Amino acid sequence: MRVLIIGGNGTIGKKVTERLSQKHEVIVAGRNSGDVQVDFADAGSIKNMFEQIGSVDAIVAIAGEAKWDKFENLSEDDFYIGIKSKLMGQVNTLRIGKDYLSNGGSITLSTGILADDPVDMTTSAAMVNGAIHSFVKAVVLELDSIRINVVCSDLVEDSYEKYKDYFPGNTPVPMHKIVDAYVKSVEGKINGRIIRIMA
Repeated sequence: MRVLIIGGNGTIGKKVTERLSQKHEVIVAGRNSGDVQVDFADAGSIKNMFEQIGSVDAIVAIAGEAKWDKFENLSEDDFYIGIKSKLMGQVNTLRIGKDYLSNGGSITLSTGILADDPVDMTTSAAMVNGAIHSFVKAVVLELDSIRINVVCSDLVEDSYEKYKDYFPGNTPVPMHKIVDAYVKSVEGKINGRIIRIMA
């Protein structure tokens, strides 16, 4: 298969790229690195990326950002960071990317534990993650020729030191379990699933 991984040089993306590269042709897209560059918050940039790479059999999005801060400190523009990047970046990847996807191909989006179990200072990020879950459950009802899933993981081991103070008591998930979830979505037959990965 020809697989596009957006965010393929990130903490999780690198490991997913390594695994899928063992069996497939992998194209890595990133903001400043990879085989092709893309601004995930810009639909025009996403369109240009697909124009450059052409048809693919699978698309994996492990990208997007959101503002972390106390609710009382968040401005409207702060909320739009997550809306434009993590939410609409993934919506636009599906909206535009489906036209470059082979029949029966798959699109895998990414969220996280905050959709179901938010912690302090994550109002914006939790909102965006939850919206992606609702979006996928609705859009699969309309798209019959492709598969769409979401990988939703708890705090990953490789990021534990960086984020552990935000997630007191959360047991970090081994990276291989998260990578397995992406492989399951890309190589399997499941559709419309939120693949929740917990320790």
